[in-house]
Amino acid sequence: MPQTTNSITPNKLTVPDLISVGVFTALYFVLVTVATFTCALLSGVGNIVLPALAALISGSVYMLLAAKLQKFGGITIMGLVMGLFFFVSGHFVLSFATNIVCGLLADLIAARGKFRSKKLLLVSYVVFSYGLTGPILPLWFMKDAYIANLTARGKDAAYIDTLFAPINNGSFVAAMAAILVCAVLGGLFGQRMMKKHFEKAGIVA
Repeated sequence: MPQTTNSITPNKLTVPDLISVGVFTALYFVLVTVATFTCALLSGVGNIVLPALAALISGSVYMLLAAKLQKFGGITIMGLVMGLFFFVSGHFVLSFATNIVCGLLADLIAARGKFRSKKLLLVSYVVFSYGLTGPILPLWFMKDAYIANLTARGKDAAYIDTLFAPINNGSFVAAMAAILVCAVLGGLFGQRMMKKHFEKAGIVA
């Protein structure tokens, strides 16, 4: 008797699954890089708007990964890889921890709807997008350590003053709110772009 294929694939990630995760992680990384270069043109506020811009343009990649994989672990791995990249690039360990925590929580949220609920996938994407706050949170919460790190890397006082000029309680609230809004918009756009893939994968509202 031939085996029937379950509409929800087995929980364990296979080698092809891992390859897919690698491809989508690379695509996500490219979009984050594009956002980084774009924000570099915004003197002073570029760093703090980076997570929001990345969230706005990366929704399609995230949603396509979720639709194609439909297994727990892929989103977590993507967060892990991004965290490792930031960490080895000289950012504080907070950048690694934030990506891991947000990636894991995002995976759990998507899994709660068996990767078939558009609403939970959207919430999952919003949570995942906050992982990119890891590199910028020290601007508000580890100022002295951040300045010491910049000084050790040869940055002058003018650069440091420009970097910290917009850092205050108001800019923190604005940055976090911008991520929320942009992640929702980016996620909804991604879902709309991936409509055919969602239909094939059995993903519903």
